[in-house]
Amino acid sequence: MRQNPARRAALLDAAIEVLARDGARGLTFRAVDAQARVPGGTASNYFANRDEMLTQAGARVYERLEPEAGILAGNPEGRTGRARVAELTHEVVERVSTYRTGFLALLELRLEATRRPALRAVLTERIRADVDANIRHHLGSGLPGDAATVELLHLAMNWLILERLTLPEVFPEARLHDLVEQAVERLVPEGRGEAPATG
Repeated sequence: MRQNPARRAALLDAAIEVLARDGARGLTFRAVDAQARVPGGTASNYFANRDEMLTQAGARVYERLEPEAGILAGNPEGRTGRARVAELTHEVVERVSTYRTGFLALLELRLEATRRPALRAVLTERIRADVDANIRHHLGSGLPGDAATVELLHLAMNWLILERLTLPEVFPEARLHDLVEQAVERLVPEGRGEAPATG
């Protein structure tokens, strides 16, 4: 297998585009080569088989969804209440929604994982690691709530993003913003010294 990391990344990005556009059944070496605009046979030089390409495409989606280094660290006022949780939650929703093809490809990969144990194992490990990292950050930052708070927000925001990207007419954009705020208000307990929400 070839080892040009930039070419491999470009092929995986092409695979993600194909998954989002054509679904898992449309993911072939030929389709990836065409999407990446490389000579026929290139993808087959980088991936042993389709399963390997699917698995690596899943990892690549998460690589591209990682927040910029300063997002989680940047909290100059040292806010630790619901307002900070809402700010971080809005950032996640916006970042994931902006990478539309990645999210849609991930949905295809999740469905494919129900039939492919190796892919299911990779996605389970990666998504669980992501949830655990979010829990560690939340608790380590002194934000209100516990591990279940983070898990419930994770589940709620994933479905909100799904609605936004697949059936955007169900909830207008302004309503989605309000739903994020309400989810945080209802799922995250008040922090110490934080005034109760009014309204």
